[in-house]
Amino acid sequence: MSALPTLIRAEDVLSERFTAGQARAMDLKYGNEELLYGLDLLGVAGPFSRLSPWELQDVNGERLIMAASYAATPFGEMHPDLTGFMTEFMQKNRAMTLPQQSVSPWRAALGANLVALLASQLPSHKDSQVFFCSSGTEAVEGALKFAKASRPSASYFISFRGAYHGKTYGSLSLTPNPEYQDIFRPLVPGALHSPYGDLEALRTLLRRVGPKNVAAIIVEPIQGEGGVIIPPAEFLPGIGELCREHGIICIADEIQTGLGRTGHWFESAAQGLDPDIITLAKPLGGGLSAVGATIARHGIYKKMLGGLSSKRHSNTFGGGALSMAVGLRSLELLVEQNLPERSRQLGAQGLERLNRIKGRYPGLLQDVRGQGLLLAMQFHPVVGTLPLPGAVKELAYEATAILAMRELHRSGVIANLSLSSKRTVRLSPALNMPEELFGELMDRVDDFADRNPSAGKLLTNTPPELLARLTAFAATKPKKRTPSDG
Repeated sequence: MSALPTLIRAEDVLSERFTAGQARAMDLKYGNEELLYGLDLLGVAGPFSRLSPWELQDVNGERLIMAASYAATPFGEMHPDLTGFMTEFMQKNRAMTLPQQSVSPWRAALGANLVALLASQLPSHKDSQVFFCSSGTEAVEGALKFAKASRPSASYFISFRGAYHGKTYGSLSLTPNPEYQDIFRPLVPGALHSPYGDLEALRTLLRRVGPKNVAAIIVEPIQGEGGVIIPPAEFLPGIGELCREHGIICIADEIQTGLGRTGHWFESAAQGLDPDIITLAKPLGGGLSAVGATIARHGIYKKMLGGLSSKRHSNTFGGGALSMAVGLRSLELLVEQNLPERSRQLGAQGLERLNRIKGRYPGLLQDVRGQGLLLAMQFHPVVGTLPLPGAVKELAYEATAILAMRELHRSGVIANLSLSSKRTVRLSPALNMPEELFGELMDRVDDFADRNPSAGKLLTNTPPELLARLTAFAATKPKKRTPSDG
């Protein structure tokens, strides 16, 4: 029998005796090497260390303001309001940690609070019920199963072009992005897609397939990965009317927009939609734990999990005491500090600043969009109007956002790419970021624009040898890509 390996000790990682260089080498070797290699080429791979909840330091000692994390850190990195409580929880909690087949005080409290909060905005949900899981894509998978159980003879699910619902099989099937879907075909049958924001196109699709054959329509109130696309005012209420008219289950994917990010508790409610099912995740985990939730009307919940069928849908870690405690405290902080209102105020300031940059540098930014602290900059292509073959054009579009992210990083801002909008970079800072620091964040975006007054500058400011290496790296990617975003 061979000898056991010498393991890396947890204490060594915590004390940082396990160095940044060792972490980089082993993450590249044993993790998602290609992703980390690409980020490393750009100089944005880290590892990073925390200076404050909103500021990080890279391996060169540079201070960076965090405006990324894909909307999953509502309080920044390890905010003491959350970590202090979790330290107390670890010392004092006596409740069962994985209560799969028993009552849980932590799960009960978080479920009750979520339903109460939802019912305060949408009273029809006063008796809704919650199923907890460990991620946003799991929450969507649960929502699809709830809808199918409620309409078992229906074959179709409708989502919208530019949507992002996750990358597990069901949610991926409703995320119409060839780059992520093509290698996994055939996908789950019955997934249909309609243009986002176009009610008439949705009506036409329903007439074509027959409303009785549609189990659910799933919609993001604002498309986050699509580039912060805000639909026309009549779109979401119109979806609700169509669903009520035909008995179709309406699912609002609030994983990125829910619980304050857009300046509202629930963006779907703010836009006049009363969905049957709502999915939540990112901010519930407070940046510390993996928490997802599917909230469904009582009647829909019972059709899937009624009587002896109550184990028809389950998971191992959903509802565990640690994640529920994080979720409970996170929701408490969001309410106590009225962070949706803060998001609305800071977001308005940020969008005004971005519009001023767009006005100053019209050759850099094609558009800016935002709702609360979900902000987007859509860049002109780095190749301008140069005619290019389709696949080459898509690569050039993707390069635009990648090079913009690199240049923002050089200005001290960590930003997000947008998975379904190749020329769009997003800013999603913590909802409790101090106003002075938020002002500095926007000053740094100004600095980025001053150094890159046109999209072409993103290209010419990149060293030729780096461009060559990035081109070689891009050549290894799949050939089928997301259709052009314009």
